[in-house]
Amino acid sequence: MNSLGSNPETRYTRLEKLGEGTYATVYKGKSRITGETVALKEIHLDPEEGAPSTAIREISLMKELKHTNIIRLLDVIHTESKLILVSEYMDQDLKKFMDARQGNLDTATIKSFMYQLLKGIAYCHENRVLHRDLKPQNLLINKHGELKLGDFGLARAFGIPVNTFSNEVVTLWYRAPDVLLGSRMYSTSIDIWSAGCIMGEMYTGRPLFPGTTNEDQLQKIFRLLGTPTEQTWPGVSQLSEYKQPAVIYPQQSINQV
Repeated sequence: MNSLGSNPETRYTRLEKLGEGTYATVYKGKSRITGETVALKEIHLDPEEGAPSTAIREISLMKELKHTNIIRLLDVIHTESKLILVSEYMDQDLKKFMDARQGNLDTATIKSFMYQLLKGIAYCHENRVLHRDLKPQNLLINKHGELKLGDFGLARAFGIPVNTFSNEVVTLWYRAPDVLLGSRMYSTSIDIWSAGCIMGEMYTGRPLFPGTTNEDQLQKIFRLLGTPTEQTWPGVSQLSEYKQPAVIYPQQSINQV
């Protein structure tokens, strides 16, 4: 990794804008030194606050995580007004891949993507890192059919015992029910839940649980998987956001998905 503080214009050329979020803009770029195509994630710095904690966390974790199924961080450039994360370029994300095929993914492709996704997750967990924001938009694919985990802005290192974390993690549709019910004592299972939701979406061509609010999200989960009770989920009634359900849904067959 090259040293910080260099002028990015001497090393990289912007080619086109790939996406824009609240805190960052992502461009396709090219190294003027090697000719390699790269992704440039430009994070604009607040004059008073400096670099956001999510960016610092993402950099520190991505420098440590080196695996075939995790996006490689190639360089970090720090100027007065912006922080630029330079990473390997991927052709598209899983969401765009599915949209282009209108949800018609063959079984072999789904198996390959799930195998790679779970390998990437397993590596993170073996290295005591929770991704905490797994969704199709954060899974990147290249023309060789390789899938890699990206966007570690919400990722956190964890220890034993599991720390008390924020429950404001993971995009709503991929958020585990214990987190929705207010649990702050969560672990690797929150990433596995998200992976299961993504697998279901690849098979059906639509999100499994497209909720609009926390409560609506829980209702959609319970309609399919059944309303939890103390018998099926010991301790569920003690979670801070738990409410006595007005309707008890039975568990549905997987064929109902």
